[in-house]
Amino acid sequence: MLYQLHEMQRAIMAPLAAFTDIGSKLFTHATSPFAYSPMARQVAAGYELVHRLGKKYEKPEWQLPTTEVDGKRVAVNEETVFSLPFCNLVHFNREVSAKRQDPKILLVAPMSGHHATLLRDTVRALLPEHDVYVTDWVDARMVPSAKGSFHLNDYVRYVQEFVRHLGPDVHVMSVCQPTVPVLAAISLMASEKDPCLPRSMVMMGGPIDPRCSPTQVNRLATTKPFDWFEEKLIHTVPSQYPGAGRRVYPGFLQHAGFLSMNPDRHLKAHYDFYLDLLRGDDEDAEAHRRFYNEYNAVLDMSADYYLDTIRIVFQDFDLPNGTWEVDGKLVKPADIKSVALFTIEGELDDISGEGQTRAAHDLCSGIPAKRKQHYTAPECGHYGIFSGRRWRTTICPKIAEFVRQA
Repeated sequence: MLYQLHEMQRAIMAPLAAFTDIGSKLFTHATSPFAYSPMARQVAAGYELVHRLGKKYEKPEWQLPTTEVDGKRVAVNEETVFSLPFCNLVHFNREVSAKRQDPKILLVAPMSGHHATLLRDTVRALLPEHDVYVTDWVDARMVPSAKGSFHLNDYVRYVQEFVRHLGPDVHVMSVCQPTVPVLAAISLMASEKDPCLPRSMVMMGGPIDPRCSPTQVNRLATTKPFDWFEEKLIHTVPSQYPGAGRRVYPGFLQHAGFLSMNPDRHLKAHYDFYLDLLRGDDEDAEAHRRFYNEYNAVLDMSADYYLDTIRIVFQDFDLPNGTWEVDGKLVKPADIKSVALFTIEGELDDISGEGQTRAAHDLCSGIPAKRKQHYTAPECGHYGIFSGRRWRTTICPKIAEFVRQA
């Protein structure tokens, strides 16, 4: 019922969002006489702020048409090379010589509310020296119920299918939540002596062992009973979507959770945006638009997958306890011997606390010490690990060096 009420609210807000969008343009466009009225800037700023608070945010585009390779600007073509019901494997195909042998990266994006485009800056920095593939997860409300369910075990199998599709020379890079299913996928492949084992795995800011330096996110999962998550957060997709009837953790509830973690920061950001519009500070205003176009675009998550993650990862700690079974097979990270391991954490990460990702080193006891590496980025929060200046200037070069050594 809550999902239906949300859709009703969206329908009611749609005319207001459209009106304020037109209003903001009437008071700013150079050819409009209203743009030269005494209070034009104030009126336009108010209209745009209301528009952005009430509009519906669609999945953003990747917007990576080119990159620079060896000092030359080259075109990048975004291609879907492999599709499964809940995920598309996207290749950023650079128009470079076939003789160029750059490392192949499988970038496993999180399925945790935001679209894979949240990793745009990650991909942008990797492209000059790497052949990049990304898991682009599908909004669960857009997947017909006839396609079946999606559990955490399915995530593990998806990762394995993508690794096998790309071949044994691939390097698997996971950001945040997927570090857990990625480690499980590679562990199971190692146990089965799969010939398509990747060359390395790079794990960034993920909850391998959430008992280390628990954060607010971890405490929520451990202080609430499992039934609470199912009763309060799981809803059914309404009839107007292809996935009608599917049980999901709706994107709008996830978005509300994101905002509740730092409400003062978001209020200040919107007030500063209003002031930027008044001052005519177009650069800062555009930066605000870009950030919130991404931040406010959310997707529904399969209820089965979400509840599995709560129980297996955050409540029972099955991976670090050595009790996790996928399709009846025990996940044994100690069986991994030939795959190099690089873990990366942020000193100020408030999503995955310090030590949670590094725990992979103890679990992967079969990997020789000389093929393991860890880096803690000083004064770096969660998003700073994979986007922003520190990612581009420090962390990405370290990854590039690591995969070439691997």
